[in-house]
Amino acid sequence: MAADLGELLVPYMPTIRVPRTGDRVFKSECAFSFDSPESEGGLYVCMNTFLGFGREHVERHYRKTGQSVYMHLKRHVKEKATGAAGGAVPRRRNGKVFLDLELNRDFNGEDYEYEDEAKLVIFPDHFEIALPNIEELPALVTIACDAVLNAPSAYKKQEPESWEEEIQVSKHARSLRQLDNGVRIPPSGWKCQKCEMRENLWLNLTDGAVLCGKWFFDGSGGNGHALEHYRETSYPLAVKLDNITPDGADVYSFEEEEAVLDPHISDHLSHFGIDMLQMQKRTENGHHTDNSARPRVSEWEVIQESGMKLKVVYGSGYTGIKNLGNSCYLSTVMQVLFSIPDFQRMYVGNLQRIFDYSPLDPTQDFATQMAKLGHGLLSGQYSKPPMKSELIEQVMKEEHKVLNWHQQKGISPRMLKALVSRGHPEFSSSRQQDAHEFLLHMVNLVERNSAGSENPSDIFRFLVEERTQCCQTRRVRYTQRVDYCIQLPAPIEAATNREELLAYEAKRKEAEENTRAPPEPVRARIPFTACLQAFTEPENVPDFWSSALQAKSAGVKTSRFASFPEYLILQIKKFTFGVDWVPKKLDLTIEVPDFLDLSRLRATGKQAGEEELPDLMPPIVLPEDTRDFAEPLALPSMMDPGPSTSDGPVGATPLDNSPPEESIAILTSMGFPRAHSIRALKATNNNLERALDWIFTHPEEEELDTLSDMADTEPNDNAFSNATSHSDSTLSPDREASGPRVKDGPGRYELFAFISHMGASTMSGHYVCHIKKEGRWVIYNDHKVCLSEKPPKDSGYIYFYHRLSSS
Repeated sequence: MAADLGELLVPYMPTIRVPRTGDRVFKSECAFSFDSPESEGGLYVCMNTFLGFGREHVERHYRKTGQSVYMHLKRHVKEKATGAAGGAVPRRRNGKVFLDLELNRDFNGEDYEYEDEAKLVIFPDHFEIALPNIEELPALVTIACDAVLNAPSAYKKQEPESWEEEIQVSKHARSLRQLDNGVRIPPSGWKCQKCEMRENLWLNLTDGAVLCGKWFFDGSGGNGHALEHYRETSYPLAVKLDNITPDGADVYSFEEEEAVLDPHISDHLSHFGIDMLQMQKRTENGHHTDNSARPRVSEWEVIQESGMKLKVVYGSGYTGIKNLGNSCYLSTVMQVLFSIPDFQRMYVGNLQRIFDYSPLDPTQDFATQMAKLGHGLLSGQYSKPPMKSELIEQVMKEEHKVLNWHQQKGISPRMLKALVSRGHPEFSSSRQQDAHEFLLHMVNLVERNSAGSENPSDIFRFLVEERTQCCQTRRVRYTQRVDYCIQLPAPIEAATNREELLAYEAKRKEAEENTRAPPEPVRARIPFTACLQAFTEPENVPDFWSSALQAKSAGVKTSRFASFPEYLILQIKKFTFGVDWVPKKLDLTIEVPDFLDLSRLRATGKQAGEEELPDLMPPIVLPEDTRDFAEPLALPSMMDPGPSTSDGPVGATPLDNSPPEESIAILTSMGFPRAHSIRALKATNNNLERALDWIFTHPEEEELDTLSDMADTEPNDNAFSNATSHSDSTLSPDREASGPRVKDGPGRYELFAFISHMGASTMSGHYVCHIKKEGRWVIYNDHKVCLSEKPPKDSGYIYFYHRLSSS
């Protein structure tokens, strides 16, 4: 038999490879679908490219490449034997689990067990060879099979390149002993039990001792009493008190000497009277508060509709997305995009064509991965209701598991995230990100990858007309630029409960001075009309250079719609920067309307009697002296796109997107090539600070059309927010050749989706989205998809409207 197998494999030996250093082995997920070794058909791994394919897609790869030998991986997940008499199945040994795959978290390790199976399959006849089969297989094949079986998953291999080290589950988490000593932790007023320090406090999860952390070289931190306590007691785990939120907590293991994960942290905190779901981190003004002691319903509860009996929905368009760890910003954006017909038609409607013409490595193809995710969300294949017997079994097991939503597993966006975040310092990390920035990032990528084909992001594009007036001469200049999103101000001074806010602030200051617990927070209620009014009001142009006077003067700018998009994105400017440069969120609600009419904001162009400013550029002013790189360069603030030195409005990108000559001069004086400086300024909306960062992260030889050449999508302080600067070359048949392609129409809209954020800043917290489908609002909270009972439309962050028909 050994000779027979050897002879059988001889024709294929040149195509069988042993994975080398740098090779990624995709043995956890199909390149075209979300099939895995746990799927019914298992996963086929090509023994030449090491790409993984589900049963439905492996034939395509064979026909396209001619690669015939695949390793078929199958993981069987079964409930553990109960030990009942009468032929109970004996417990399987761990030796049957030999694939280096993550255990499926949807199955409780105490109730289920795994058994792995591997075999070689030769196409097209599907001849199977069971593994391991050392005696009968040629040595090269045996070595290759062993290497594939023991190789880390493709994404584990990329993790060392991430900016953050992976945090492991503590070995003490599952078996942690907690003393029944009656300790209950108050919601505020914490201090170290040994030195009365009130900062950097840690709660020991065994005995409930509250003690300070270690001292740092800059004098901050603490006196190390938490570590001393561990040395005295050997109680291993502690949690940082001011970082506990419904999203998680910072846990440290003294014995393991590193930050760790505690999957049972909610139960461990509950032992000391802390309801993790009610916690919200607050570090402002040094106060640490816990909403669990207050009657006020927290933002987390309102947005997630906690406490309501939400009905789970299944099927096409109702598939959840697994959270990879702070990836909810991606999940919410992709759920909304694939609820839009244009994106469905582009990627899912053209699925077979995209898959058939995909490159040899489809994991690196944008269209393929978008089609894969879109099909996963819309097909209903990964959102099937449980069988009746499964429901009965689940109900019998649950008892008190209120938060187990009887939910689907959801699909993992890991492959798409790895692709679209490649080369981006923020999105490639495992930190929480701003959903608005990621949305613009995705629009940018869709633009880049739609050259010569239908571009679904056209639906968001519109023209902004900006009218700038010299206050001294009264002369004007009109410019137009492309944009994708309205950034709507939230004027706190217009709050309808202003007196209540002032009273709260007085009580808060009094509590701070007397080191008492702060009062119950008051949330500002701002009318939507006030936000729209603030958006339309003229704004001063700082450092304005008047071409009529050929000198600096006072100038004002107003912005209007030169065209209305088919789909309108509206972002509430809830975030500001604190003195520590950390984005902080304003605590407010806005009654955003279901129907919106912006017709009165349509631009009118130059009016009769208006005199235009001369078309002159300001003089170029070079630095008086040569500055050394060690000296700080005076650049605009991150919160300010920078003052304009010409008649053009602040931060605006004209349709030709020509950067100011003085900005180019500053960069070239620092030694950067002129062409590269112009490219950097164009990619960053002429923002000097961001252009400098762009230059350092985009080497000169890098081509513009590569995916890793990511344009910065950081929002600016304009009322409109540019997503990309190269889109002006995309033309419309109904516009002149030099104009951008827009889908103009009436300015009347209806709300169909919104993304909400919970937490103190964009750097932390959690995102969920609500989408209106089939006349019903649906909440998408990671993998959980339910009908919404009370959609919190007044607490959203990004709103999406579709245009109403003109009839």
